[in-house]
Order: sequence, then structure tokens, then C-alpha cells
Amino acid sequence: MNYSIPDLHPLEPVSFLDTGWESLARWTEEGHQDALALAGVLGANAAEYGADPSVLLAALQNYVARLPPHQFEKSDWVTLHTDLVAYLADVLIRKRGASWQISDDAAAPCGFRFVLEARGVDREVHRIEPAEVVMAEFRNPLIEVTRMIANAEISLRVVHPIPEE
Repeated sequence: MNYSIPDLHPLEPVSFLDTGWESLARWTEEGHQDALALAGVLGANAAEYGADPSVLLAALQNYVARLPPHQFEKSDWVTLHTDLVAYLADVLIRKRGASWQISDDAAAPCGFRFVLEARGVDREVHRIEPAEVVMAEFRNPLIEVTRMIANAEISLRVVHPIPEE
């Protein structure tokens, strides 16, 4: 499948991010609310989703697989990206104990980025930027939600790696 992905950066509105740590709680809550809204649109029960966000996995994959990315405008890509970032974060927070943190980044419009942080199976703390994980998934011919989650889990080292032969 061939489609063109527009430059989606910066995804975060700078006016929202310019307050740093004060924004973190709001960022966290709004991301969760976005994921809950997505779950509702896809027919998931809010209580079941709250207990285990993986209940949405099959419906979300079905939804994503049926999208026509070759017909997307930039706003469609931004919406899909936002939805997948919210879902990925919810999964990592609720199933893997990750938490949103602030990472200094002089290249970011506001001087920092929101990242997810988790303690890996190696007992070390690791960070990822969910927005980048989703963008990496967009580079594949087909968007696979399970692969996206697995790549994030591997990057955070919250799962044991498969030994190489």
C-alpha cells in the first residue's frame, strides 16, 4: 500500500506545552480521555476498557485496517496519530506501569517533550516518545496496532527480549 504521510510535527500545540510541569497532569488526563473517547466510538464498554485497555485491540485494528490512507488529508493523519498515541500511552500506563514525564529537548518548540517512562525488566528506567513510536508504525505498508505496542514495550524494556540464536 502506497501513501504519503505529511509532516505532523509539532503535534503538540505549543501554547499548551509552554507551562512544563504544570501541564503534565492535564496532558496525562486529556490523553486518557482521548483514549476513552476512541474506545467509546469503537464500541468498547468504558468500565471494561478502564480495567484492561487491550479489550479495544481487535476493534482498533479492524478500524485502522479499513481506513483509506491514500485518501487522507493532513487532518486525518493528525487525528489517527493522536488516537494511536493516546491508546498506546494508555496501554503502557495501565498494563506496564509507565508514567508521563518531561524530557528536556532544545529542538522542541517549547524546549521539552512529554515522554513515557517505565522501569524495565532489567530494573533500569527507560523512556520513549509515543508520538515517535506511532510515526515509525506509519512507515510500514500496513499499520499494525499490536506491532506498535510490541515495539514500544521492547523499547521500554518492559518485556523480556527473545534471545537471538
